Amino acid sequence: MSGSESSRSCVFCRIIAGELPSNRLFEDDSVIAFLDIAPIVKGHALVVPRTHVELFTEVPADVLRPLMEGAQRVARAMVRGLAADGVNVFVANGASAGQVVPHVHVHVIPRFRDDGHRWNWAAGRYGDAAEAKALCERIAAALQ
Repeated sequence: MSGSESSRSCVFCRIIAGELPSNRLFEDDSVIAFLDIAPIVKGHALVVPRTHVELFTEVPADVLRPLMEGAQRVARAMVRGLAADGVNVFVANGASAGQVVPHVHVHVIPRFRDDGHRWNWAAGRYGDAAEAKALCERIAAALQ
């Protein structure tokens, strides 16, 4: 998708451009941070690069660094400003991973002992040590 096409159709590009409203936490030359309109926990924020990149796995290093630094900045502010007991930092990469908006973004979610949110996470197991080793080897080989 070209830059002009992404600007017209991408909700985050439109927020960045000021065409759609948002509750902005901060912005700089690289990223913008704003409250999520459908928070998991009140205060849930998104950190979005100004550069339109759809997938986390495709983000260039010069975009990734300020994106993650922005997420850390927001997380620290949640601890200080909201007295959050903890913070979840989450990135969905692709629709099958739950990514709804095809513009990479980092969810930063303040957590409190009594916030009532529980992740629907059912831990699995490998069939045996050989299965785990085989998967490890496949991933490691792809790092080369």
